[in-house]
Parts: sequence; structure tokens; C-alpha cells
Amino acid sequence: MSLFRSGKYTTLKLEPNSQKKRDIPQGLWIKCQKCCMTVYKKQLDENLNVCPHCSFHCSMTAGDRIAMLTDEGSFQEIDANLISVDPLDFTDFIPYKERLEASKGKTALNEAIRCGVGTLEGRQYALGVMDFRFMGASMGSVVGEKIARLAEAAVEHKCPVVIISASGGARMQEGILSLMQMPKTCGALQRLSAAGLGFISILTNPTYGGVTASFATIGDLILAEPGAMIGFAGPRVIQETTNTKLPEGFQTAEFLLEKGLIDRVVNRKNLRHELALCLEYFIG
Repeated sequence: MSLFRSGKYTTLKLEPNSQKKRDIPQGLWIKCQKCCMTVYKKQLDENLNVCPHCSFHCSMTAGDRIAMLTDEGSFQEIDANLISVDPLDFTDFIPYKERLEASKGKTALNEAIRCGVGTLEGRQYALGVMDFRFMGASMGSVVGEKIARLAEAAVEHKCPVVIISASGGARMQEGILSLMQMPKTCGALQRLSAAGLGFISILTNPTYGGVTASFATIGDLILAEPGAMIGFAGPRVIQETTNTKLPEGFQTAEFLLEKGLIDRVVNRKNLRHELALCLEYFIG
């Protein structure tokens, strides 16, 4: 205790106004979900939201992905004004209607997917991009309807379809109506196939539930971003249910590539070029 009583240690008291605090704008720095390193937001944006320290592929908004994978000014959005309703008058912690309004305010989107027709290096294709910020990009009636309409638009324009998935699964606030979107989307894409047009599915982190069990895994070509977690139920649920230890890397894109579910794992920096090549093969 004598250490703390020693007179040679002096306590300095700063005047309240002796040094002004510098205000740092929110969102200027981002913490990587994988390596926990702090990254300057501008640097992350310039690197296509890929962590410069560990190469973790952070999430992207639907708008950013559209800009990355289409020629400038070519994307023409369709069915942007379709909105979800609350057929079950569903309430969990908060009413479903309030969840929808909160997601709309946070994302400036009407739903969890944006669809339209655009070009990439001059080749026309139909593009659907899911946005995880909107209720975990869960698939409700409107998401299923927009995918079905996207396939119909592709048949009309005689062009292939590309869908970029990122989802927590079905939107259970809509009950059976949400689950009905699984066969609905698969049926629409089957009509696309019958018309001789291709479907490229791109899986990003995370892609789970009814989305994985339906349209996301029936593509003529299935691509995925590195490290993307893909499955129906989560690893913890599977491990507890089966009471077995899961293999290393279970449900990652690399694991599923090895098992044959995925055709190719593509780094985000190369995705635009790779997709352009794929469209060249599909369109001819």
C-alpha cells in the first residue's frame, strides 16, 4: 500500500475545456466479422467490401452488387413497387407490419430482393439480387413473386437469369404462404429451362433455409463467394440433432465445392469477369 501513498506519484487534473474532443463520424471505421481488425470504411469500399487483412467477404447491398455486375446505366428495375402484406396479422416480439416498415426505413427498399434486366459487357441478362439487410433477406410472398416474374421477363427478352442469394430462409411471419414460394420459384425457373435459357445461381454469405432448398441450388451453373456459409439448417442445429461432430469447414463454399454442390468458388474481385465469361457461353 505504501506504493500508492508515495509522494513521487503525481495526479494530473485536466481542465474540462483544456482539450476539445474531436468528433468522429459514425460508420467511418468497420470491424471485420472474421478477424476483428478495424478497417477504414473507404478502404473497404474500394476493396469491394473484402477485408484487406483476412480476405473475408463482407456483406454488400443489392445496389452495390448491381453496380458491380452490370454496365453503367444499363440496369432497368422491374416490379420495384411490389410490397408485402400481413395476411396472418402476425405478431412475435413486434407486429410483422412494424418489422416491414422498419426494414423499409433502414434500407430504402420495398422488399428483400431487387430484380431487373441489364447488360454486362454488352450482353443482356435478367438479374435478381437479395439484400440481407431487409429482414435477413427472408423469402416471403413478394420475394417469390419477384423471382417468378424475373424468370418470365427473361423468357420474354430471351436472355439468361442470374440470381445472387443471401438469405436466412423462409419468412415465417407469412406461414405456409412463405413456404409456397419454394415450388413457385422452382416452377418458374423450370419454364425458363424449357425455353432453352440458362440460370446462373451465385451464393453469398449466408444462404440458408428455404432459399437453399429451392431456387438457389437448381442453377445450371452454381457459383459461390469464398467462405460463404450455405445450408438448410445451421451447423449447431444439425450437430445437436444428429449428435455427431461435424467435419472441418462444414457448410462453407469450399466444403460444398469439394462435395459437388457448387461448380466454382469465385473471389469477389474476379466475379464480374467470371460472370461475363459465363454469360458469353450461355448466350453464344
